[in-house]
Amino acid sequence: MTATPLLSVEGLAKRYRRGRFSRGIAFSLVADFRVDEPGIIGVLGPNGSGKTTLFELITGSNLPSAGTVRIDGQDVHRVRYAERARLAVHYHQSYQVRRMRRTRPAFMLERAARSRPLVHLFDEPQFNPQDGYIGFMLDFFRRLRDGGAVVFLCLHPTDPYHLDLLRESCDRYLHVQNGVLGQAPDLDALMEDAGMRAYLGHARTG
Repeated sequence: MTATPLLSVEGLAKRYRRGRFSRGIAFSLVADFRVDEPGIIGVLGPNGSGKTTLFELITGSNLPSAGTVRIDGQDVHRVRYAERARLAVHYHQSYQVRRMRRTRPAFMLERAARSRPLVHLFDEPQFNPQDGYIGFMLDFFRRLRDGGAVVFLCLHPTDPYHLDLLRESCDRYLHVQNGVLGQAPDLDALMEDAGMRAYLGHARTG
């Protein structure tokens, strides 16, 4: 392990309430994990489980209810909005970069300690199975990793080849179910979780 993790998610929580003045919680996400070395991390979970919310919290575009996200030791939520992309970038579906939610004046925040992003989060990218596009994207993810970056690859598997892509590309996995995050070293270990086994069943059978 490195002295300073590349990414540290500590006691992270996001709670959405039912109404502006309601104390009832409609949805909550909790996460606690760290990444100590470059790698490609697969992220899986049913729609509405909290995957995109997790990505938004890591990039600083969503304000946590509790906890911290540190990238190379720097708290992303204390960094100036225009400079947070120097720490982490969230590419949503067709590789559109997500915008920041501003909650404090920029002059009250610190400068980014990096000039290029360390964490790249790909949120359900559209894989075209023709013309070598998949191979190009997988090679791109690997080049990011080999250059020292942390890559998150979130897929919603609908076909067996999606699982093949994950198995071929990812070094470890996160799974999100009902706002709770778990971890697994490989797909076989992931399948030991009954909820994930049920979720991935349609993809395994095609």
